[in-house]
Amino acid sequence: MFLDEAEVDVVAGRGGNGLATFRREKFVLRGGPSGGHGGRGGDVVLVADEGLNTLYAFRYTTRFLADNGGPGGPNQMHGANGALREVKVPVGTVIHDAATGETIGDLTVHGQRLVVAAGGRGGRGNVAFKNSVRQAPRFAEKGFPGQQRRLRLELKLIADVGLIGMPNAGKSTLLAVVSAARPKIADYPFTTLVPNLGVVELGEQTLVLADVPGLVAGASKGRGLGDRFLRHVDRTRILVHLLDGSAEDPIADLRVINAELAAFSPRLAARPQLVVVNKIDLPGVRERWPDLRAQLAEDHPDAMAISGATGEGVRDLLWAIAAQVRALPAPEPTPISLPVLRPEAVDAETVKVELLGEGHYRLTGERVEVAAEVTDWDNEQSIARFQRLLDTMGARVALREAGVVDGDIVAIGEVVELEWVE
Repeated sequence: MFLDEAEVDVVAGRGGNGLATFRREKFVLRGGPSGGHGGRGGDVVLVADEGLNTLYAFRYTTRFLADNGGPGGPNQMHGANGALREVKVPVGTVIHDAATGETIGDLTVHGQRLVVAAGGRGGRGNVAFKNSVRQAPRFAEKGFPGQQRRLRLELKLIADVGLIGMPNAGKSTLLAVVSAARPKIADYPFTTLVPNLGVVELGEQTLVLADVPGLVAGASKGRGLGDRFLRHVDRTRILVHLLDGSAEDPIADLRVINAELAAFSPRLAARPQLVVVNKIDLPGVRERWPDLRAQLAEDHPDAMAISGATGEGVRDLLWAIAAQVRALPAPEPTPISLPVLRPEAVDAETVKVELLGEGHYRLTGERVEVAAEVTDWDNEQSIARFQRLLDTMGARVALREAGVVDGDIVAIGEVVELEWVE
């Protein structure tokens, strides 16, 4: 089943917890802190795979998790890093952030990789908190959470040639004749409901053709699912516009489809286009071909006539397509590595106080929420460190100004709820 859109959730691994421990060796009476740091959580990475041509695999599996990092060990042993999670997607997949609509990346080369969710940093062991004043820290950090995000995947087929035209123009028949592709073919409109790819070998040159389901007036606005199908010719280098020579007015059909291309994307409408009149094997079409060629001469002097059913003129068409593709400049290379795009940075030190109800407040802010995530709430020294951070950031003053008194409940983001005590 062909599927060209999907939404998935990706969750990177959480960093491993740091360890609070001390050296305990013979002849070492007061060994210092020796707790190691936790390992980094695994990333979630999308990998382009030319062996895939649909997003069907994401119809049922829509959540992908990477492994958490391992905890730190004694003697400053670093915890194991979490294994990353590789998710294979077809070449031509565009990745968007589902919440913001932001385009994160575009995978157009086999093997191209994109980190879409970064693993959390491992928590620091107690060895990291030793200083001249605090000689024996008895606390460590918990691991930092990994990134979580919802992605919208959009597949745009990558082909040299896009076959476009009205329904029943014979695009699928032509694709079946020139390649090993076997699209569904029947003598009625909208037989083809999904795009199909075919590979054509001409001597040493190979062409990839994309058969796009029949377009109609209003396709750019979604009529006949046209807006979904048009994306699949967006990457093609040239367009082969197939006209049904037996239609009432093939020239009018040509204008309708070109208008839809322009409405969908002016860049797509400017793509080189070879016009081909099909069904020349029919006596009526053969008779009207000279008149059609004369009408096309001004804008499309290289227009051709073929018969997909009998193969007449098809070989000449393929050589003409190959010549046009060779004459085009080479496509610009796509970077093999794409960065993870993130929202604009905000002031991590800023804290805000929100009244949730009588005696119930919420404290929010990037740094304070992360600090709450990594605090060991079962350890008094770790809690004391968090309280000192509140003072440093001015959070305690902000809470007092908001009216917090003893006994009130203060939530730190969505992480933890505490009872306020002066």
